[in-house]
Amino acid sequence: MATNKATIALDAMGGDFGPEVVIPAAIHVVKKFSDIHIILVGDEVRLHDCAKDHKIDLDKHFEIQHASQVVEMHDDPRHAVRKKKDSSMRVAINMVKEGRAQAVVSAGNTGALMATAKFVLKTVPGIDRPAICTTIPSYGGHTHMLDLGANVDSSAQNLFQFAVMGSVLAEAIDNTHEPKIGLLNIGSEDGKGNAQVKEANEFMQKGDFNYIGYVEGDDIYSDKVDVVVCDGFVGNVSLKTMEGVAKMIAAMMRDEFSRSMLAKLAGLVAWPVLSRFKKRVDPRMYNGASMLGLTGIVIKSHGSADVLSYANAIEIALLEVEKRVPEHISEHMEPLMNQVEQAQDGIDNNEGDVKMETASQDMSSPEKSQLESQA
Repeated sequence: MATNKATIALDAMGGDFGPEVVIPAAIHVVKKFSDIHIILVGDEVRLHDCAKDHKIDLDKHFEIQHASQVVEMHDDPRHAVRKKKDSSMRVAINMVKEGRAQAVVSAGNTGALMATAKFVLKTVPGIDRPAICTTIPSYGGHTHMLDLGANVDSSAQNLFQFAVMGSVLAEAIDNTHEPKIGLLNIGSEDGKGNAQVKEANEFMQKGDFNYIGYVEGDDIYSDKVDVVVCDGFVGNVSLKTMEGVAKMIAAMMRDEFSRSMLAKLAGLVAWPVLSRFKKRVDPRMYNGASMLGLTGIVIKSHGSADVLSYANAIEIALLEVEKRVPEHISEHMEPLMNQVEQAQDGIDNNEGDVKMETASQDMSSPEKSQLESQA
């Protein structure tokens, strides 16, 4: 279907609730934005049955693309790539590759989504591995954080690439000039951190972006930094810890405000403040993680997302289409990768000088003279 609108393909069968959430969320978005065209990808019969239950005329609002298979949440990513070529997830991603859609949103199996997207779309030249990036509520508004689980073991060069992608995303999405980039570490002092983080720090100091150095876990929620870079293992543990703390605080507040009649009255008085606070930290308003580094836009929604939450993921996809995020990442990568190579050469030369000096110290005088004459 030819259209001048931004076209988003939705994996309508993915996630815990499938079309029961995807279709109402899509309706919410098309009513809010006039410049979007949505393609629902999935079992056509099931989609129409679900729409009928919600009294929604699918043909009036959406384009339908049939897909005969579904990637289940427990499916192995390799199995999904090799055996489920007509899954709603794969067909939606194929539509981006073919140019029929400009972005895809899925609440399905994260591993399968990343593996399929990387296999079909490939990475932007200069990017070795895609990274999962999402926004975290902070005192300054929000902080972008990556990687959140796509790569459990990342090299220093991978972390540098994540920093480039995070910088481009924050600048495009937030209209922030020179967003502040921080590398997550166990301390802000130069001597702290493992070898991977220390080497990444050297790369980033030579990068053409606003690198502010190491940041610690509590800085994620401050206005000190706009983008926090870490490997996927650390990022995923951090994210799950945040979610756990948020649930604990919410449960404790409910307990305290229901403890007595006086507490309930206090809760009623405090309700306007609590309501505003809830809105600022509502995880549904931060749903939708970007799989950065691919040649196309892929947004991962939480598997248990409700209608409002999934709609937010669609809106993030629309925003990234408007801001041409993959194209901007590609434009930034070539000159920056030259800088990485220069930084790596500098690190290698420094290591070589140290080894030469150590070897020289261990030599006798005749051996040193012979080496110097050869040099």
